[in-house]
Amino acid sequence: MPRAFIAFTKIPDFMHHLAINLRFRTILGWCWLVALTGFAPVVLAQPESFGGNPDSYAFLRIPSNTDDWTRHFHVGVLVGMNISANFSRSGTFTISGNNPASGIFDDGYVRTDNTGNAFGQTGYWGYNNASQLNGTALAMHAANAFSATGSSKENGGPFPGFDMAYGDNLWYWKHARVGWELGFGLLPISLSENSTLPASVNQLTYTFNTGGIVVPGSPYQGGFNRDGEPTISTAANISTNQTAGTVGGSQSLDVMLYTLRLGPTFYWDLSDHLSLSLGVGPAIGIVSGDYKFDEIITANGVSARNSGSIGGTDFVYGGYVNATVLCHVVDNGDIFAGVQFMPMSNATISGGGRMGRLNLGGQLYFSVGVNWPF
Repeated sequence: MPRAFIAFTKIPDFMHHLAINLRFRTILGWCWLVALTGFAPVVLAQPESFGGNPDSYAFLRIPSNTDDWTRHFHVGVLVGMNISANFSRSGTFTISGNNPASGIFDDGYVRTDNTGNAFGQTGYWGYNNASQLNGTALAMHAANAFSATGSSKENGGPFPGFDMAYGDNLWYWKHARVGWELGFGLLPISLSENSTLPASVNQLTYTFNTGGIVVPGSPYQGGFNRDGEPTISTAANISTNQTAGTVGGSQSLDVMLYTLRLGPTFYWDLSDHLSLSLGVGPAIGIVSGDYKFDEIITANGVSARNSGSIGGTDFVYGGYVNATVLCHVVDNGDIFAGVQFMPMSNATISGGGRMGRLNLGGQLYFSVGVNWPF
């Protein structure tokens, strides 16, 4: 039976065992222990097995029909580090909060009761603060826009993800091999910041006449059925005021980073049970996801909520250099631990005066997993 088939039939059990019982430090410690004690057998390719001279300094082509395991496939988990995001707002923004057209305000409500607001009166009303009442005038407020300018930076991580790669060795040089590797990475990234900025708030004031009723103390919430409820006029005088306020809350980037890398590799057998692999080359990627905001706008002691999201996709590019240590535990399976530096261009999601920029210029990956040569 082909070695590749035997190797791949062991993948599910091996991965399940690895996911449940091994953690990053445990794997590294076990690899070193295996290497020192000589616990596991391994089949290493020697130059003479290809008809060459092990003392030669020439690069020799590995025959395509050799029994040596020149190809490999590995899967593992990775952790992304040194990733940050910049957030900025600049301009005038509408507010998605309450709906005055339906009688819902930032600090109360005046709605249609079960009588259909007979005689221009409703018992379905309520308010939050005593300061809203001035004699028979009851004020309701609704902010519908704000202006603000500001920026911030947020560092995040670690971010867990997934990595896999396929490669082949084409030449050997003494006990080293030279080949290539194609790798794919998947990294979910979520970065969020919370800050407060000064803002200029456009606030509408709706003033209702309470007539001669005794207004219940605040906070008061009347029900849909008018029976027994005090009523007020549904007609309102509307005024607009531009006032100083603040905007606080969160801005976040929730994205997925997909990377693809391809480059030459240099593989060296350090001992019968330990090997080192080095790689370098170009990398490209796609960042896809959402810029989200969940804000509280406050003016004159009244707050309104504003939330939403902006979707986007951006292409990124750069390069990588990595180093991987492989511990040969069986003759068709390795455990590996690696580090990879992959600087790439930044990704931006923006719209309507808002921007979230993902900074990938210094991203660093640590990975661990299993490798199958075949």
